[in-house]
Amino acid sequence: MGKDLYAILGVSKTASKADIKSAYHKLARKYHPDVNKDNPSAAEKFKEVSAAYDILGDESKRAKYDNNEIDSDGKPTGFGAGFGQGGNPFGDTNGFYYTSSAGGKGPDFDFSSIFGEEIFSAFTGAGRRQPRARKGEDIAYTMKVDFLSAVKGSEKQVNIGGRNINVKIPAGTMDGQTLRLKGLGKTGHMGGANGDVLITLNVAEHPYFKLDGQNVIMELPISLKEAILGAKIVVPTIDGNVAVKIPAYASSGEKLRLKGKGLKNFKGTGDQIMILKIISPAHKNTELNEVVAKLPDENVRSF
Repeated sequence: MGKDLYAILGVSKTASKADIKSAYHKLARKYHPDVNKDNPSAAEKFKEVSAAYDILGDESKRAKYDNNEIDSDGKPTGFGAGFGQGGNPFGDTNGFYYTSSAGGKGPDFDFSSIFGEEIFSAFTGAGRRQPRARKGEDIAYTMKVDFLSAVKGSEKQVNIGGRNINVKIPAGTMDGQTLRLKGLGKTGHMGGANGDVLITLNVAEHPYFKLDGQNVIMELPISLKEAILGAKIVVPTIDGNVAVKIPAYASSGEKLRLKGKGLKNFKGTGDQIMILKIISPAHKNTELNEVVAKLPDENVRSF
């Protein structure tokens, strides 16, 4: 007794043409020898499902198979039918056949719709273009880092595609900068190189530091007393705290510069620039009012 072609494809005898085609596509992808190199039995299974679809995928052949006019191998069940008269026991295929790497044979079919052109060309016969190496796809990833980790450099671990990857963030990295990790992307095709991982850095804002090119900008609040009398105060930098001298009679908007305390990267080293901002007393001070009232009037505006 011949094989049950419907059982091979896992469909019922009343299955539609679309259902048969869908079932074949799934099985062809599953058992194709080019994706089952370590499973010899897959090649036989692939030939079996291909032969079954050769008959059931063709309405004329399917009708003959259902009427027991041909068997599961596509051969006529009547003695000599289709032979000796130039007939073809597989039906009219207009002369087009494929031969797979598994040795299966059947009418011309566009396997590229299942596997893609590159894999298809690996097992088709003459007339198909040869496979070529193709680089794997890149993987894009956005990483959020804090301000100091970016400007001073750091190392962070991220999980991309189920893999833990250590990412070295160079000192002086700026917001929007992209790091390329070579060869950690998707696997290449036909021996092609792996893709890369592209990590775009999103640098978080700092409570009081901002970047202006290589320079670190900071607004420095000072009291009215410090502004008038001058003072020596401690201020933060990206490298730690330092002492700064506030000159007497300083004004809001005046800038103090700390050389070499800015961003350090391949472009060089910047400075830290502090913009003074005078903060008036939070509460009313009668004595201060009396002193200020005695000050001479000055024209401090140019308009």
